[in-house]
Amino acid sequence: MTHVTLPSLPSLPPAQIRIVGLGPGDLGDLSLVAWQALTSGAPLILRTQRHPLVEQLNVPFTTCDDLYEAHAEFAEVYAAIAARVLAAAQATGTVVYAVPGHPWVGEATTRLILEQASAAGLAVQVIGGQSFIEPVFAALHVDCMDGGQVVDAMLLARRHHPNVEVGLPLLVAQLYAQWLAAEVKLTLLNAYPPEHPVTLIHAAGTPRQRLVPRPLAEMDHGDDFDHLTTLYLPPLEKGSFTDLHAIIAHLRAPEGCPWDQRQTLESLRQDLLGECAEVLEAIDAEADGSDNSRHIAEELGDLYLVATMLVQIAVEEGRFQMADVMRGVVNKLIRRHPHVFGDTAVTGVAEIVSNWDAIKAAEKVANGDIATGPLDGIPAHLPALEKARLLQKKAEKAGLLERRQLAATSIWPATTPVTPETLGQALWGLTALAHAHDLNAEDALRAYVVAFRAAHRAAEA
Repeated sequence: MTHVTLPSLPSLPPAQIRIVGLGPGDLGDLSLVAWQALTSGAPLILRTQRHPLVEQLNVPFTTCDDLYEAHAEFAEVYAAIAARVLAAAQATGTVVYAVPGHPWVGEATTRLILEQASAAGLAVQVIGGQSFIEPVFAALHVDCMDGGQVVDAMLLARRHHPNVEVGLPLLVAQLYAQWLAAEVKLTLLNAYPPEHPVTLIHAAGTPRQRLVPRPLAEMDHGDDFDHLTTLYLPPLEKGSFTDLHAIIAHLRAPEGCPWDQRQTLESLRQDLLGECAEVLEAIDAEADGSDNSRHIAEELGDLYLVATMLVQIAVEEGRFQMADVMRGVVNKLIRRHPHVFGDTAVTGVAEIVSNWDAIKAAEKVANGDIATGPLDGIPAHLPALEKARLLQKKAEKAGLLERRQLAATSIWPATTPVTPETLGQALWGLTALAHAHDLNAEDALRAYVVAFRAAHRAAEA
């Protein structure tokens, strides 16, 4: 029989603070270095006693569970924990601070302790442990290298839309209470269908491990949520914006489609207008009270297709990328809504619109745009009717015309009520009048819009 002699463990490097990961909860998953630190005789502080491994520890310890009760916000709790650990290290010369899982996975106190220890001149050793991620993916038989995402439940609950890629696997960690699960569900339902299958994983990597499959709409049912509960969402099959962009890029690639490869920004102009018109037509189809959701979704998909094709062409030409497009519009929305994302107080919609116009004007100045008149800024290629509506709106806002004055100058019987039906009938009649005289109503209205704006510019001069 061959006897193998195990080498003795090397001594721990000098450090005033050792941050140790306790792993998912089974003593067998604890590393030898972690066990050496836990049993070194140095004072041991646990972030929380609520961890399966604590029952198997046969060493004296103190916990920080009292700080969770003493503070209302997690940020205050973590700051108090860091202060306690540093104070213990300065008082005793060395301290071991143990946390669930891995010290660098879902553990806010690790960074705080490192920053404050550095400022105090204290040496810190971080001893890793297995995080919850590996046992959770193992329990699901999912390879995390397939694009797995991990997000904290509290971060997700604060959002109105999940900032995740729905086409990739997702773990929502530390789903410790039913109320939190309900908030997370509302956020996820903004991107995933209610019937999407999800799985709740309890105590992954321990003998108490349980997997509970449910539809997303029912994920918050039950009261068995705790600090070892994780939610898993499988990817949506071909349901993400990234999927669309990947297909468009493939179609434009050398091995793609010859028709798509020939397209340019200029050649897609009419397609863009056409798809916008089809979206409007699909929406208008609901005028009779029917549900045309499927058709609207289909037409919006076609509109996204053309817009994404335009971006892909720009990427290939080195102009800009999708991130530039998204960053620009996101920053613009935040900048133009200071009453939502800032501390600006407003009293109503009129003030919101006024602020919007002022911010927009300041943006033009900052971008070096040439100052324009009150009737400028209307896209030249809009349909004439929409162009006339925007021009009248600008003229009214600038005090050049009143809405009543505009209505009084129009041809309309005083006894006829103005409804969508009567208005549509009148526009239909005007179109028929133009047709009877071999005129194009669109061209006529466009010419009048141009003349109106030219007359105002002449008056300004």
